[in-house]
Amino acid sequence: MTRQLRKLYIALFLGVLGLLFIWSLRSFASYQLPPTISVLDGGLAKTFEQHYDKQFPVKDIGTNVWAALDYLLFGEGRPGVVVGERDWLYTDEEFNPVAGGEQHQRDNLAIIRGVRDELARHDVQLVLAIVPAKRRLYPEFVGEHAVSSQHQALYEQFHQAVRQAGLNAPDLLARLQPAKDDGALFLRTDTHWTPQGADLVARALADAVQASVRLNGEAQTYVTQPRAEQRYKGDLTSFLPMDPLFSTLMPEQDRLQRRDTHPAEGVTDNPESADALFADNQIPVALVGTSYSANPNWNFEGALREHLQRDLANYAEDGQGPIVPMLKYLNSDALEQGAPQVVIWEFPERYLPMAPDLSGFDADWVATLKATPATQRLANNP
Repeated sequence: MTRQLRKLYIALFLGVLGLLFIWSLRSFASYQLPPTISVLDGGLAKTFEQHYDKQFPVKDIGTNVWAALDYLLFGEGRPGVVVGERDWLYTDEEFNPVAGGEQHQRDNLAIIRGVRDELARHDVQLVLAIVPAKRRLYPEFVGEHAVSSQHQALYEQFHQAVRQAGLNAPDLLARLQPAKDDGALFLRTDTHWTPQGADLVARALADAVQASVRLNGEAQTYVTQPRAEQRYKGDLTSFLPMDPLFSTLMPEQDRLQRRDTHPAEGVTDNPESADALFADNQIPVALVGTSYSANPNWNFEGALREHLQRDLANYAEDGQGPIVPMLKYLNSDALEQGAPQVVIWEFPERYLPMAPDLSGFDADWVATLKATPATQRLANNP
């Protein structure tokens, strides 16, 4: 915006504030005292506040106004989002350094190796699906936003560490980059990948699994069908609280075409029919991870079934990060009573330097998981 236009905008803003103040006075006139007045415990003040907010939601209006100013004048949103070019939004977790990140990285690498060792005790192979950051795949829309040194080479460091530990972790970035021109692989206003991006990753993981493990049971045919394309409000738009006053200023909504995957006609995915499908009556693959795996919008679970040609059990969770769902799985009866042949662990790279909330787990068990000699070697090579 030009200097003159900014001055005009500020003057209009101040004028709007004056009108809002006059309008707010109407709510005083309509307030009626409750039958029982309670002053000492704050009851009277609370009833007035509730009435005022209902009649004149000034907080929401103020939020809308300030969010619009930040977005228009400075190209910024609330903490949590980085506003790129052409209406592209990124989570700031891919840009900003994490306090104590180096130590968290060492601890998380130790946990990863400990998970591998624990699964190996059950004759289960771990395949690590390191999801590259959205801004790493689409740097062309980041603009002038700087990336902290902590995140610049994080993906390569992550792969180097797990390769040194002998883990199976295919390079998903190398599979995604050549396909960018064929369609969107990440949503423009959301943290997550599109169904097309999820499908490409599922293909890469299926190749990695089938190259190292002969999965039990007969191959199954799964069919994936697209749904009608719909508008989709990405999760990162919540950091641009301009609705409803300035909704027209918001980035254009994404177009999401969801997919559904189901067994081909004549094949059942009923667990009761597992005897007919698997000699050991067990599902050979388990999936653990974050909302990239748990949210059905991306159909990652379905794409894995299609390309693996096997059923799988999904233990991924929304909003927990990658480590907590995995530790829950290690403590579950599902692993003890019916261990699969392979566990695919979906792990977004940005979580590596972040400290997970492990308060729900026994501290001694977590320490033991992290402290095996092999794990210590990995943790010392972040």
